Amino acid sequence: MNKSLQGNLLKTAGVFLFLQAVILSLSPVVRERTWDATLLWKHWILLFVWGIFAIRIHRDSKKYLPDADPYLFPAAALLSGWGILSIWRLNEIFGARQTLWLAISMAIILVGMRVALLKFLQRYKYLLLLGGLSLTALTFLFGTNPSGVAPRLWLGCCGVYIQPSEPLKLVLIIYLAAYLSEKLPYRLKMIHIFFPTLILGGIVVLLLLVQRDLGTASIFLAIYATTIYLTTNRKRVLLVSILSIIIVGFAGYYLVEIVNARISSWLNPWVDSGGSSYQVIQALIAMGNGGIEGRGLGLGFPWLVPVAISDFISTAIAEETGLIGTIGLLATFGIIITRGLRIALRASDLFKRLLAASISIYIGVQTILIIGGNLRLLPLTGVTLPFVSYGGSSLLTSFIALLFLLLISNHMDEEPAALEQPAPYIVLNTILLVGLFVSALGSGWWAVVRGPDLQTRRDNPRRVIEEQYVLRGAILGRLNSIITRTTGEIGSYARQYIYTELSPITGYSNYTYGQAGLEASLDGYLRGLEGTPAINIWRDHLLYGMSPTGLDVRLSIDLNLQRQADEMMREQSGAVILLNAQSGEILVMSSNPAYDPNDLHEIAGDLLNDPGKPLINRAASGLYPTGTGLEPFATALNIDTTSGPGQLGQVTDIFNKFNFNNPPNLRLETAPSFIDEDQRQIYTSPLQMALASSVLSNDGNIPAPRIATAVNTPKNGWVSLPALGTPVEVMQPSAVTDTVNSFITDGENFWSHTWQAMDGELEVTWFIGGTPLNWQSAPLVVVVVLEKNDPNLAQRVGSSLLAKAMNP
Repeated sequence: MNKSLQGNLLKTAGVFLFLQAVILSLSPVVRERTWDATLLWKHWILLFVWGIFAIRIHRDSKKYLPDADPYLFPAAALLSGWGILSIWRLNEIFGARQTLWLAISMAIILVGMRVALLKFLQRYKYLLLLGGLSLTALTFLFGTNPSGVAPRLWLGCCGVYIQPSEPLKLVLIIYLAAYLSEKLPYRLKMIHIFFPTLILGGIVVLLLLVQRDLGTASIFLAIYATTIYLTTNRKRVLLVSILSIIIVGFAGYYLVEIVNARISSWLNPWVDSGGSSYQVIQALIAMGNGGIEGRGLGLGFPWLVPVAISDFISTAIAEETGLIGTIGLLATFGIIITRGLRIALRASDLFKRLLAASISIYIGVQTILIIGGNLRLLPLTGVTLPFVSYGGSSLLTSFIALLFLLLISNHMDEEPAALEQPAPYIVLNTILLVGLFVSALGSGWWAVVRGPDLQTRRDNPRRVIEEQYVLRGAILGRLNSIITRTTGEIGSYARQYIYTELSPITGYSNYTYGQAGLEASLDGYLRGLEGTPAINIWRDHLLYGMSPTGLDVRLSIDLNLQRQADEMMREQSGAVILLNAQSGEILVMSSNPAYDPNDLHEIAGDLLNDPGKPLINRAASGLYPTGTGLEPFATALNIDTTSGPGQLGQVTDIFNKFNFNNPPNLRLETAPSFIDEDQRQIYTSPLQMALASSVLSNDGNIPAPRIATAVNTPKNGWVSLPALGTPVEVMQPSAVTDTVNSFITDGENFWSHTWQAMDGELEVTWFIGGTPLNWQSAPLVVVVVLEKNDPNLAQRVGSSLLAKAMNP
């Protein structure tokens, strides 16, 4: 019965790995959406090796381990195959190496099940401990690091390396189990049990502290404390151990640079997301990118997380198999831990009981430490994930530990050794399962709750990389004239900016510098995540691991009028707004100077240092002083304009009545206006001034501004995008009639006003104008701001633009 169950579980694991291998093989076809892509096939070597050894171990176990636990080997085989597939997906060379280590590890299982290992381990515990310590001590003299940097924790040459601290964990477990199983039957005092093991354990931890391998040192402390707790049932041992780990952590924080960096990144990674916390932030983004169902093996971007094959293998799995995969991973570890402790409770002697329990706890603690570090539940420790992470020493040690559990479980039909206090085993099993459950909750938090926010972070390069494979929507002008579009082929799509004079408004979408302007504010539509039916988004996410095709967005910008404004503002610093005063549609939004987003990589440094600040959208985000030149608004409010509205109360009345106190709600970043009480003047943007001026041309009303007017949806074609704000009624039309007439110059068919304002040494020229109240077509207003004293130019720009708009 046991072997039949084991066979069925192995078949299930094999089917899962087979499907994952198929997905990985087809991932280039899916990503590039063409059968001409090169299929991946080398990882099938792993499936072949895995299958051959899994079948052989299963068959041999019927003969040599007929009563062994049927869950352990299938669970470990699933984890190891899953991990190596993920490693192979990230790096074929490391995947091939880990496949070789898998073959060696499974070969040891085949040999080990034929040998009476447990008695040997118990008898030669001191020799094993001495060998493990000596091997670890050799790293002081001959230690190296395959990556070429410190710390030097490995021994080896010619491309083959082992990390002595990995087998040393298992050696310490064997020693403690053997030593304590000998001493406990004599009912010695606590001091006779505690101090000999403490001294040896202290030597081990000291070695690791000197090597700066504090993650492994923490695991050793945990193994030591839990083993003593199992033998004595004294909870204070756990409390003292936890306190010791905290003390070691504090000491490391102040004395060891790498520990300081890891704890700082754990406490507040957002402060230095591009530096010391880059690894942590990218890991969290990877989990958010995976979501619930994942991107699919080979379709995510786990390679953006440094050391993804080892320290962050769980985030690689999370990104490509999602929260479902993460929960499956944790559940599999939960099976190994629970079955291991069950084996311990039913073991036939004390040595086997302590050995099985300590191995299960070691696997559980190391799993929680590394996954908790990836989830920011705990500081990073740098340890490996058993059976899953890259590392021959780790994989080999994990399988040897598995072999011991299988050997112990093969005697389950024997009478269990007497156990007076089973509570410690139950308590530790509960603690470890709770730790896995909390890890599952943490995964859900980052994948589901925080996932959308993480994906929209500017330091998430996945968004722009994805757009090399998915067509991003175009940004069009009023008559569908192209402003910005995507060109190229799948795998090499690139953003092209056709009308670069609008760059302060349209912004950019760039792999290195993220997004800005309309590219950022309209990103949901341009990426197809808004306006596309949910079933289509889900389908593309499931099939391709990517967003659907982006949607084109139409702006209210009239490129003919925009070109005229930009041409007249050439070589100037300032802004121009032409607004439909009734609908709120922005026909012209000119900000100068501008830049060329097509050359962003070459000019980024110059742009940041440019005193002209071309990155700023002066029309919506630039704040300029208005001085005492707000006569049209003061006149409409019946304020004495003999000396201009220079009193603070008058300025406040204008500010509140003409809605300067409410920032424009637009699909674009805008700056809020404010009153400088010392100078008794309003600071506002040209856009806000245009909206206030609409009162004089739109029968006393301020419209809700609009710049993005429609989106081309796959289901309904062009669909109107409503304004985000609401119109505001300021006063009755009769109240503004006299004001408008008083600002119409003889011979002109529009009202206008020009004035200058000062801000320190900066002198600003304003021009506002608009159609009269009896205008038979759409009412218009225009605002011009020049960052210099030049009323003639301001009048020429504003009046000629308004005249062309009134007489197209």
